[in-house]
Amino acid sequence: MTTLPANAKDLLADLIARYRSHVDYLAIRLEAAEGTDILLRGNKIETLSEGISIGGHVRACHKGGWGFASFNRLATLEEQVEAAIAAARLVGDEETLLAPVDPIQDICIFPLVGSDPRQISLAQKKGLCQHYGEILRSVSSQIATVSVRYGDSAQRTILATSDGTMLEQSWVDMEMRYAATARNGDRVQTGRETTGSRKAYEDLSGLDTQVRSAAQRAVDSLALPPVKGNTYTVVIDPVLTGLFVHEAFGHLSEADMAYENPDLLETMSIGRQFGPKELQIFDGAASEGHRGSYDYDDEGTPATTTQLIKDGVLVGRLHSRETAGKLGETPTGNARCLNYHYPPIVRMTNTWIEPGKTPVADLFDGIREGVYACNWLGGMTNGEMFTFAAGEAWMIRDGKIAEPVRDVTLSGNAFKTLANIEAIGNDFFWDESGGCGKGGQSGLSVGCGGPSLRVRNVVVGGEAVE
Repeated sequence: MTTLPANAKDLLADLIARYRSHVDYLAIRLEAAEGTDILLRGNKIETLSEGISIGGHVRACHKGGWGFASFNRLATLEEQVEAAIAAARLVGDEETLLAPVDPIQDICIFPLVGSDPRQISLAQKKGLCQHYGEILRSVSSQIATVSVRYGDSAQRTILATSDGTMLEQSWVDMEMRYAATARNGDRVQTGRETTGSRKAYEDLSGLDTQVRSAAQRAVDSLALPPVKGNTYTVVIDPVLTGLFVHEAFGHLSEADMAYENPDLLETMSIGRQFGPKELQIFDGAASEGHRGSYDYDDEGTPATTTQLIKDGVLVGRLHSRETAGKLGETPTGNARCLNYHYPPIVRMTNTWIEPGKTPVADLFDGIREGVYACNWLGGMTNGEMFTFAAGEAWMIRDGKIAEPVRDVTLSGNAFKTLANIEAIGNDFFWDESGGCGKGGQSGLSVGCGGPSLRVRNVVVGGEAVE
C-alpha cells in the first residue's frame, strides 16, 4: 500500500508544538489511500482503474472561526498549516466552543475476516463484474440494459491535534452495485441492489442468486398492474425501514442541521414525543462489524452508541465537538470526512430501529386494503419530507398478502410517519449497502437496519384513482 513517511508522527507532533499557541485549536490529518473502480455497462467495461493517493488537511479554529487547507504534497505541509491558521484568524470574531474530549494515543486497524481485496488481481475483479453482467442479461430477452459497478478502497490516516491526540486508523471498504432494466414496448422496469462490506472480498464475490433476483424482478414487474394511488396502511420490510430511519429521520438528528436552523431546533427539541412507546432508535459506530463502524471519529472522539428516540421520545442527537459545544451537549463521535479533501462534518454511522414484539405475520391483521412494500429502488428527502420508491410490492387485502403491483412510491412527513407507526415487527435486518451523501461528501460508508413496520396513512403514489 502507498505509505506515509516513517517519521510522519514526529513531523506532526513538531508542527503542533510550534503552532498550537497561534490558534484555539489545531488538527492535522495525513492520509494514504488506494482503491479500485470498475464500471460495466451493457457488455462493455467503461471504467477500469486502480488509484493511489497521499495527502492531508489542516483545520484551525480561532475565536470561533475555522480555517481549512487540503494538500497532496507533503513537502508543503508547514505552508498549509500557516494558511489554515491565517484563514481562521481572519474570520474568527466570537468564541471557540468545542466540547472537551480526552486526548487519545492509539493505533486502530479495522480487521478483515476474509480475503483482502488488495490481494485480488484487477483481472479477477473485472471478471467478477463481467460474470454478474452475464447473469443479468441471461435472465430474459426483455433485459434491455445492465450495469455492474465494483469499488474498493483502503485508507490509513494519522490525526494529530493540539489537545494531545495522536491517532492512527486504517480500514478497507468494498461495494458492489448491479442493476438490470427490462423493457416491453413503452413499459420500462428496473431491478437494482447494492452490497457493501468491510469484512471480506467474499461478501461481494458470492452474489449470483441476488444478482439474478434483481434482473428477474425487473422482468416480472413488466406484467404487473400499477398500484392505485391513494392513502393506505402500509407494511414495510426491514430494508425499507433502514432506508427510512437513515434518510427521513437520521439526517434530522445531525446536530449541525439543528443549530443552524432555529425552526428545526425547536421541532427537534429533546423530550418531544415523536412515536409510539415501543419505538427505539439508535445510531452508533461502536456497533462492531458494520460499514459505519470505527473506534474513533475524524476528530479523535471515541465511537459511541447514541439513543436518539427512547420510548417514542427524542432523547439525543448526533454531534461533532463543535455542535456539542454550541448546544451544551456531549460529543457522540459522529464527526466524519470522506477523505482528506474535506473537513469532518456531522454524519450518521450505523442507524437503526430496534425490533419490536409483534410477529411479522400479525402486522397484516385487520388491514382491509393496504400495501406491503419491500426493498428500494431510490428516493429523496427534503427536510422532513421524503419520497421512496419500493423495489417490489403487493396489495394487502383482508389481512392477507394479495396480488403484486408496480410503481409504488411512499411519500410523507418524517415526524407524522413516526407518529403513525402502529406496530413494530420482531424481525431485523442490517443493510450494508449505504453510501451516504452530505455537504458535497458523497459515498460515505454507513449501515442501517430495522424491523418490519406497520404505518397508517401513508401516501402511496402510482396510477391515479379514477
